[in-house]
Amino acid sequence: MKNKVIIIPCSGVGKAYGEIGRQATYEAIDSRPESASTVCLARLMIDDAETKAALKGNSIITVDGCAKDCAKKNVESAGMQPDCSLRVIETFKGHRDLKPTGILELGDAGFTLVHILAERIQAEADRLLEKEAQQC
Repeated sequence: MKNKVIIIPCSGVGKAYGEIGRQATYEAIDSRPESASTVCLARLMIDDAETKAALKGNSIITVDGCAKDCAKKNVESAGMQPDCSLRVIETFKGHRDLKPTGILELGDAGFTLVHILAERIQAEADRLLEKEAQQC
């Protein structure tokens, strides 16, 4: 049985959607620390053995800020497949009225997007954990 869901957001530093993805990941993990965690994408990119070991045997959700899918591609480069891949832009497309104010200050609209995406991540994590429980 898989122990946790590992949620890996893109780095996207300096990009509003990357910040939204990271904040949503932290919110999702904070709501269920016993069943969800994250790893540093940069450590995965440099083929860090400890980071790769943390992924093995767990479900993986990637959260990418743009269509470059850096988080997803780096998980695949490490020889694994994400169980779920999300893009922040897809959340924004469903809520075009919510435009982040900026990068360092997302504003109320940006944080509303964070909460919406965090709920989606939580739902996917729950789905993966339930699926795993049914296989046992």
